[in-house]
Amino acid sequence: MNLHLVSEGRRAGYAATRLKDFAARCRRGGLAVTPQRLAIIRALLESREHPRADAIFAKVRKLHPHISLATVHRTLETLCEIGEARKVTMLHDSARYDGNVMPHHHVVCVKCRRIRDIEIPELDRALAGHAGLGEFRLVGSSLEVLALCDKCRKKGASARYLGSRQPD
Repeated sequence: MNLHLVSEGRRAGYAATRLKDFAARCRRGGLAVTPQRLAIIRALLESREHPRADAIFAKVRKLHPHISLATVHRTLETLCEIGEARKVTMLHDSARYDGNVMPHHHVVCVKCRRIRDIEIPELDRALAGHAGLGEFRLVGSSLEVLALCDKCRKKGASARYLGSRQPD
């Protein structure tokens, strides 16, 4: 199976394209384009960390000091609803957000919880021809691969973290 991280160049090119057309997509969808929304989507697309709302808030607040964390939360939820962002690791204790809405998967460090995009073309092809799985209708997929990042592995973390949720 061919597993590889999404390259920095590819991620940056995707983000630039999405950002360039963001305002037009919002207008077509009837959503007002505000400086705060633009700052939030920019912060999300520029991050490779799959940030939580509070991290986006901290970045956006530097440009818009009167923005509230509640506004950032609402905007992120709106962006998810209209397909401009998506939640990652929805089953975990706090939502992480991803501006990459193209089909892809994630590798998550079980120690530090760092998330990176990965592509698994064989998995995508295997699922492409299936309309359903029993009583479930297939609408998409996102595999979460649990691993130890190099940094945590070098700090002495071990495989004992795999398969279990450890507190941050």
